[in-house]
Amino acid sequence: MTAINCAGNEAAATPGQLVLLRHGQTVWSVSGQHTGRTDIPLTPAGQDQAEQAGKRLCGAFPDGFAAGHVFVSPLRRARQTAALAGYPQATVLDDLAEWDYGRAEGHTRQQISEASGFAWDVWRDGPRQVGMELAGDWTAMLPGGEQVPVHNGDGETLEEAAARTRAVIARVSPLLEQGHNVLLVAHAHILRILTTQWLGVNPHQGRLLRLDTAHYCVLGSYHDDHVIVHWNC
Repeated sequence: MTAINCAGNEAAATPGQLVLLRHGQTVWSVSGQHTGRTDIPLTPAGQDQAEQAGKRLCGAFPDGFAAGHVFVSPLRRARQTAALAGYPQATVLDDLAEWDYGRAEGHTRQQISEASGFAWDVWRDGPRQVGMELAGDWTAMLPGGEQVPVHNGDGETLEEAAARTRAVIARVSPLLEQGHNVLLVAHAHILRILTTQWLGVNPHQGRLLRLDTAHYCVLGSYHDDHVIVHWNC
């Protein structure tokens, strides 16, 4: 129901908050291998992290998140996290998929630097500066015996990833403007990039925002500016 002020005019809704949750631990988040579009699951520790994150979110947002106000990356690790945190019916948004690391996919920064011949950095150089020696398709064997396909193509520029996050913000902004809180469950880099676009700054600034596995952040508004309310909780 819309609030009415004393003069009989409709009062503007207080904007909702945009909550970002990174997925729980995977074997590649432990090893430092770049995990963009490779569809690997949570580890048992990551599953526990997701459940604990759900409890922390319940403490911070006791009213929860209404149906239709929770969105998740299509990748398995994010969908598992959403379900274990208490939101199994989250709406899949393809634009929440992790940054496509291209030829960096499945490799550590050291391996990429050795193959490329210079000290490669994902934020500065992007996937398309990775040496062609790492191009191609292969199969990764996970500790439990599961085999997952890995694709090392051209990848995605930082600006292309940022454009996807702007589309996500545009999608959820009407809900926020109506006063609803919105939860996004996705990945470290794409959520850090999304935060830069919320703040209206260069996406390269995302490198300054540490986001640990199964931790959440809260974005909001203050005096008509988009701000960070809480980070890495």
